[in-house]
Amino acid sequence: MDTFQVHILAADQTFYEGPCLSLTIPASDGELGILAHHSPMIAAVKPGTLRYQIPGEEPRLAAISPGIVKVEKDDVLVLVDSAERPEDIDVVRAQREADEAREALLQKRSRQEHQIAQATLARALNRLRVKNMGIGR
Repeated sequence: MDTFQVHILAADQTFYEGPCLSLTIPASDGELGILAHHSPMIAAVKPGTLRYQIPGEEPRLAAISPGIVKVEKDDVLVLVDSAERPEDIDVVRAQREADEAREALLQKRSRQEHQIAQATLARALNRLRVKNMGIGR
């Protein structure tokens, strides 16, 4: 199987740069699968689970936040606010964030505070889901 270059960049770090066999990313219109020789495109990335496979290794997972993906020739750029490997996710912290966000949603607050709480809850639940998917790998 042919490879392509992928650059997965979070706001605070380079998450992964190197060869990749396949990449699956949550996009605004569903999951987007990318293989070598993919046609050029730009798409919005939504919070969810990113899956990528490095040659000779098992597929890897990451919890990602919103961003964009750009495919050009055999070079893929993924820019997201954050990207976390399952082993780096603190379950206690993620659960606390989810609980605090649920509490904030129950309180009468401004529309903006409500949207922030919804986004925080979605991120925390995604982190917990990715952590659970990564167990046993």
